[in-house]
Amino acid sequence: MNTEILGSVLQIVILLVFSYPLGRHIAKVYKGEKSRWDFFTPIENFIYKLVGVDPKEEMNWKQFLKALLVLNLVWFFWGMVLLCTQQWLPLNPDGNANQTADQAFNTCISFMVNCNLQHYSGESGLTYFTQLFVIMLFQFITAATGMAAMAGIMKAMAAKTTKTIGNFWYFLVRSCTRILLPLSLLVGFVLILEGTPMGFDGKMEVNTLEGGTQMVSQGPAAAIVPIKQLGTNGGGYFGVNSSHPLENPTFLTNIFECCSILIIPMAMIWALGFYLKRKKFGASIFAVMFFAYIVGVGINTYYEINGNPAIDNMGIAQENGAMEGKEVRLGAAGTAFWSVTTTVTSNGSVNGMHDSTMPLSGLIEMLNMQINTWFGGVGVGFMNYYVFIIIAVFISGLMVGRTPEFLGKKVEAKEMKIATIVALLHPFVILVGTALASYLYVHNPAFVESEGGWLNNPSFHGLSEMLYEYTSCAANNGSGFEGLGDNTMFWNYTCGIVLILSRFIPIVGQVAIAGLLAEKKYIPESAGTLKTDTATFGAMTFAVIFIVAALSFFPVHALSTIAEHLSLYI
Repeated sequence: MNTEILGSVLQIVILLVFSYPLGRHIAKVYKGEKSRWDFFTPIENFIYKLVGVDPKEEMNWKQFLKALLVLNLVWFFWGMVLLCTQQWLPLNPDGNANQTADQAFNTCISFMVNCNLQHYSGESGLTYFTQLFVIMLFQFITAATGMAAMAGIMKAMAAKTTKTIGNFWYFLVRSCTRILLPLSLLVGFVLILEGTPMGFDGKMEVNTLEGGTQMVSQGPAAAIVPIKQLGTNGGGYFGVNSSHPLENPTFLTNIFECCSILIIPMAMIWALGFYLKRKKFGASIFAVMFFAYIVGVGINTYYEINGNPAIDNMGIAQENGAMEGKEVRLGAAGTAFWSVTTTVTSNGSVNGMHDSTMPLSGLIEMLNMQINTWFGGVGVGFMNYYVFIIIAVFISGLMVGRTPEFLGKKVEAKEMKIATIVALLHPFVILVGTALASYLYVHNPAFVESEGGWLNNPSFHGLSEMLYEYTSCAANNGSGFEGLGDNTMFWNYTCGIVLILSRFIPIVGQVAIAGLLAEKKYIPESAGTLKTDTATFGAMTFAVIFIVAALSFFPVHALSTIAEHLSLYI
């Protein structure tokens, strides 16, 4: 247990030490400054020439969004075709079948929006070909899309008055070549050394401890796992995700993979400070996010290492903590740390079953995604936080009787309307989806039974399972309470709709706000200007986030996670 806790402390130290210089590197990449990584320039120029774009052509925010949306639409159709025909394509030594239309729709949308929600088992639901040319490809594209969107917003924030916010293609390609690819190669090298497979052989036969035999899938796992973590994609090459001994073989790989999940989201906040030349501003945002993260880690670790009180009442010792759904080689504390790390980002990979964590651990996991601003996905984490900065600036300005301003630009009705829509969309789609599923479960049991019954756990936990599914979709996370039977037409299509709405409407709104503010006349700071890089404003932003985002969900948590927690003591 002590080893696991020390492992968590070590990971926090690693993240704090390495995120700062990585943030400086990211800022240089997006500014186009000369660096030791310029040997990628010929490759980048070849890509620009191949797709017929001029990386030096500046775009306004509408052109920027058009390029972003068109790119995603094209790759969506690419993915649908390959997933629905994969059994006839090469690199399928295990003979895996095509996905159905509804499952392919869900899979394609999920990986296209950086969610990686899987309504299939990894090694049996896909072939090596689709793992590489749909899943891995999308994991680079979607991560780079979020990073490019944030780069455009940073450029807009840094400018005094401008009608352009940079070139989407320039930011996209550089995100892949100079950030994601080098880090993926590093992590992949470590995984191969530790035993993660990298090849194209079919299933291998192994002898079990019981004396029998078992067929174990292999494939190019070491190529896919690094980018799934670094790009805050998530998903599992294998069905049991990062608890699989080939996907996450040792405690060392567990540390490497877990740090990979959070290193770029943390670095992006530092990059913001470097890009704007406002390091104090970046540090204040980082402090708010890090505080929320550490609180979550503390709560989950406490409940997981102390075990289940209902089992204590049975006189059963729980020296290793609450071990249901956890790998013995990783432990309760190691799983608790991962569960918070993966849910404060839009990663969604798991090294244990979240469905089996303690009720209040599940509450923290869901709240992280329901708030959706504590580091978040690569790029989009700050973008979600950016919306709440706008709201906090507006409220603060009204409180002191001044026109709300942010970085020298007036925040007016148009920006506030967009920010409010984006902020309220998140709880809306989660709660409406959960309400619809709950209504059908109670009032149309025949339909539910026709789809396999959905829930393995009724009552409080059953509601938690449905709430978690839509929460994970809306946060572009992808993890789940896997007691839910979700590979049905209802869940595939409704989750797909939530995924689309929750990914693209916020990005459109956030980029639009940045573009609209960038066009406005710059107002130099004065003695009366609201300071946005202070502890006071950080606390104000935290309060706004908690009131708008978190409190929206406490009524449903009172009926699910909190009720389940209290039931353990009855």
